[in-house]
Amino acid sequence: MRIWKKLSIFILVTPFMAFCLATSAFADFPERKIEVLFPFGPGSAMAVSQVLAEGMAKELGVAMPVVATPGAAGVKAFEIGLKKPADGYMIFDGYVAPLVLQPLLGNANWRHSDFTPLYSATSNAFAVIVRKNDDRFQTLHDLIEYMKKKEGKARYTTGSSSNLPHMVLAKVLFDNKVYGRVIPYDEMEQGIKDLRSGVLDFMMSNPAFYKTNKKHVRALAVMSELKEVSEIYDGAPRLMDIGMELGMTGLAPMGWNWWLVRKETPPEIVEKLRTAMATALANKDVRQKILNLGFVPTGYTPDEYDAVAGGVGAQLQSGIDAINWVLSKQ
Repeated sequence: MRIWKKLSIFILVTPFMAFCLATSAFADFPERKIEVLFPFGPGSAMAVSQVLAEGMAKELGVAMPVVATPGAAGVKAFEIGLKKPADGYMIFDGYVAPLVLQPLLGNANWRHSDFTPLYSATSNAFAVIVRKNDDRFQTLHDLIEYMKKKEGKARYTTGSSSNLPHMVLAKVLFDNKVYGRVIPYDEMEQGIKDLRSGVLDFMMSNPAFYKTNKKHVRALAVMSELKEVSEIYDGAPRLMDIGMELGMTGLAPMGWNWWLVRKETPPEIVEKLRTAMATALANKDVRQKILNLGFVPTGYTPDEYDAVAGGVGAQLQSGIDAINWVLSKQ
């Protein structure tokens, strides 16, 4: 009987002790460094993530190294991250390519809903650029008219084929019923050489690439609704400013990232990470550093994750369909 009483007390007390221990563990989080898994190689995008990670690290009191993990358009980083424990010590730098685009293309078996969101972080919008001294094109309308007259003759690049900039540009071309010859490059530096030499008529650019080459190029139009993006491209108009429709809204026509954790991460840990990230994003110095790198802080809340990230997929599919239409004309 005594043994049963002791066993009963143990059964009753053990869950309470486990709860206390778990609560204590959450209260102590974080106790060590938190890694941010960046899905590409070093560059301006990684520098932006480092700025944000440093802001969060000050709030959490631990180091937050950003680890470059390139491969398979970001898929490799996600595959590695999904094998890590769901304890909050690893954050996915969830760029649109591995999070939404690659699953859409059949190259990954997850959905955006398979992760728990912290906050959206930043966006970087694309622009159509031409040689600075190319007097054929003063506006994007001029370029569209040229492509109508020189059907299929204009040559351009978006970098690698079927990437996000390619989808966005293809949608613009499809909506205007014009097409040209897209030339893929492994390195955009080769593309800018061919643009400057006249081999290419125009190309798509991201903010960092534009800033690096702005002595030699000018932007005809930016692929975004955000006013800040126009400023990044030295006052180049948005499509809406010149009476044209982009056909994509919100984050869809831009590169963007949403910081995420494993779905099974304890809610108490998620809230601590969210609080630190929200505070970092609201910091004026952090925001200015991000803007200086050509990116725009977004700051969509966790409640908006499904609508914003989930809504991008259908719009990107329209870009994929537009690419197929353009390629069918070549």
